[in-house]
Amino acid sequence: MSEQKIVSEFYEQDHDRLDELFKTFQRLKRSDFPKAKEAFKEFKFGLQRHIVWEEDLLFPLWEKETGMSEGGATSVMRAEHRQIGQQFEAIHQKVADQNPDSDQEEQALLNLLGSHNMKEERVLYPSIDRVTSAKERETVFQKMETIPEERYKLCCGLH
Repeated sequence: MSEQKIVSEFYEQDHDRLDELFKTFQRLKRSDFPKAKEAFKEFKFGLQRHIVWEEDLLFPLWEKETGMSEGGATSVMRAEHRQIGQQFEAIHQKVADQNPDSDQEEQALLNLLGSHNMKEERVLYPSIDRVTSAKERETVFQKMETIPEERYKLCCGLH
């Protein structure tokens, strides 16, 4: 199994990578705003890409394999993705205005992400790994590489 890609392992690592980018933004926003802005931009595009991967590839696969779609776990995750998007757009607006006073918005985003990521990492990702074959997971990873940047390199809430 070590040669096969595992959804939970890959996506948890991406969560960690995104968390580090956000921490870099927070650490630098009052001392080196240009670097903080760059970290935030990378975080924003990375998180948007992560959400596209989940909503376009992972969630439909899980729904197909389990027969659960409307009102199920993925419906909750999609709704939370919209809330997360609203929060990071609020921070984005402050970054665009070069206003480092985004602590309240950051805390709201971190609260949402903490709860959301925990549900994905403890329940959804392991479930996807259980109900899918190695071939299905490999297909997901291949398709992830072909999603055009225009799908996630979006600015200002334009979807």
